[in-house]
Amino acid sequence: MIFHHPIRVEFNHCDPAGIVFYPRYFEMANSTCQTFFREVAGHSYGAMMEDGEGVPTARLEVNFHVPSRLEEVLDWQLTVTRLGGSSVSVHLEAHCADSHRLTIDMTLVFVTAKGRPQPWPHLIRDRITAFMEAA
Repeated sequence: MIFHHPIRVEFNHCDPAGIVFYPRYFEMANSTCQTFFREVAGHSYGAMMEDGEGVPTARLEVNFHVPSRLEEVLDWQLTVTRLGGSSVSVHLEAHCADSHRLTIDMTLVFVTAKGRPQPWPHLIRDRITAFMEAA
């Protein structure tokens, strides 16, 4: 299954040439993951922080294909490629119209407040598994 998260390119995302400054894509990718956890996994980043948990990025690989410009709406698409004991690997793509803008493969790790990996709570694991199986 694919999770969709549209993001409009704003002025603050752009360099003086009016194209997305590449670190802003990482903020958009994080926004997509954050929304996925809230809407699909049922456990928001805010709830994680209250519980002394988090999902920091452990691995990130990106390929830039076509620049994005101010006011374009990027359709961020997230698929889960692997669910481990305490990690999740996701594949993200950003598209605009018929143009594939970039691809990001990343791994997030569920951690305690001390930054130590911990197993996924059953509810989160079950919801992510259901999302994966709905494909």
